[in-house]
Amino acid sequence: MTTQKTVDLRTRTKNYALRIIRMYRSLPKSGEAKVIGNQVLRSGTSVGAQYREACRAKSPADFVNMMKGSLKELDETAYWLELLVEAEILPAAKLTDLQKETDELIAIFVASINTSSRNQNK
Repeated sequence: MTTQKTVDLRTRTKNYALRIIRMYRSLPKSGEAKVIGNQVLRSGTSVGAQYREACRAKSPADFVNMMKGSLKELDETAYWLELLVEAEILPAAKLTDLQKETDELIAIFVASINTSSRNQNK
């Protein structure tokens, strides 16, 4: 069953991936920027794909497991974004909004996993 929240989160995770792609394109051409950029591109764009897969889960347990995969990718993306700032590859101000969105999505995914897990155990 597709709800408005599902559609909204599908759109939001897709927009997140597009923001990651645009950020990746803006990276300097240095070796370290390329390595970290490839990592953040991979993890940041996989969040939405994994969420869509979770929406097609065969069971509540399968849904929780797939959502945990998305959460893992979000956490990894947060790490790479932190490195881009702390290694002075990009200025903090340039990534503030993207980091905020990462944190908000993490909170949403944690809440969803917790709710689904509680409902599953009833």
